[in-house]
Amino acid sequence: MSTLTARGRRTDVTRLLPRGLLIGIIAVLLVFVLVPVVYILLASVNSDIGVASGDFWPSAFTLTNYSKIWTTVALGRGLANSIVVAGSVAVVCAFVAVATAYVLVRFDFRGRLTFLRGLLALQSIPGTLLLLPVFVLFSSFATATGVQVVGTRWGLFITYLTFALPFSTWVMVTYLRGLPRELEEAARIDGASSWRILTRIVVPLSWPGIVVSGIFAFLLGWNDVLFASIMTTPNTRTAAVALEVFGATQEGGALPVYGQMMAAALVCAVPVVVLYLIFQRYLVGGLTAGGVK
Repeated sequence: MSTLTARGRRTDVTRLLPRGLLIGIIAVLLVFVLVPVVYILLASVNSDIGVASGDFWPSAFTLTNYSKIWTTVALGRGLANSIVVAGSVAVVCAFVAVATAYVLVRFDFRGRLTFLRGLLALQSIPGTLLLLPVFVLFSSFATATGVQVVGTRWGLFITYLTFALPFSTWVMVTYLRGLPRELEEAARIDGASSWRILTRIVVPLSWPGIVVSGIFAFLLGWNDVLFASIMTTPNTRTAAVALEVFGATQEGGALPVYGQMMAAALVCAVPVVVLYLIFQRYLVGGLTAGGVK
């Protein structure tokens, strides 16, 4: 009994806010987060007239919006393009980042600190400032070589990979610093090469960091509208651009199809939610890596 009392006292001492105030703040935050989500969900099963008139609760539930979006918004092609581009960026970025971070953490060479500082400096540059330079660079490359980059999926892949790699590499640098060197030294004594140590020891132990790096890169490609709207054509549009174009075409209309817009937004959010549910057990360990030394 005394142990439980002492444990409760330690919890009360370390708690920043009183229990009642903490519950109240969490409840307010949940309301701010959940009310818009519930409204989108209800609007997606409501008629366009009901949504336009401001009805929060549908007078009649219908799933026709979910069947219409595949032809009205052309959402199927956009989702396919987003999955291909964002998925490939996530996979390539995660494993390039872990290999780069391994070299930066475990080997001493001239310029290593400069490279690490450069990774931090790249994070301070807004992506909007690089939109025009990237477009001009890709256009000049197409003019010089005859290889089209703008309007292709692989051009968008290179763009997202460029922006995602610095952050992903820094995440992996922070994570690998916490891994014990003794395992690698024992493997090297047994004759293992650096590549074998990386693939057989470092990568299996670094899954939380790899997952965080991959999810960050995936979300960058999935949510981006600015670069995707400039670097794609109607055949290579991502889901985010398809939603933007669909919303813009509804402005000024007699009766905007708000129900279909809400349904399309929910469908586009499903892959991200599923990704989080699958890898949530890795996220905490990857995000907090390096916090305690």
